[in-house]
Amino acid sequence: QVRLVESGGGSVQAGESLRLSCAASGSTANIWAMDWYRQDPGKQRELVARFRIDGHKEYSDAVRGRFTISRNNARNQWYLQMNSLKPEDTSVYVCHAAGRSLDTWGQGTQVTVSA
Repeated sequence: QVRLVESGGGSVQAGESLRLSCAASGSTANIWAMDWYRQDPGKQRELVARFRIDGHKEYSDAVRGRFTISRNNARNQWYLQMNSLKPEDTSVYVCHAAGRSLDTWGQGTQVTVSA
């Protein structure tokens, strides 16, 4: 079992930055990839960024060049650095861990970007 706890959300103006954190605890050795999604009511959950344990990173077209996913050396905390934020980035951001017998979601953190 893995538990995920996000932090770092908040309200900012367009053009500003935020850094989200996702702390993983439990059987973290089973994690193959850590993702950041964003979820809006009535809309499909959108994959924003993915960090695989082999170092491969993926980004959605909407955030590529502005957002950066990273992890700490201990591999139990992941980050999403969000720069040049836009109002359309407003959403609930949720981290997700995938791996061997593992499909775990955090509770989400709200990001609000004002024009």
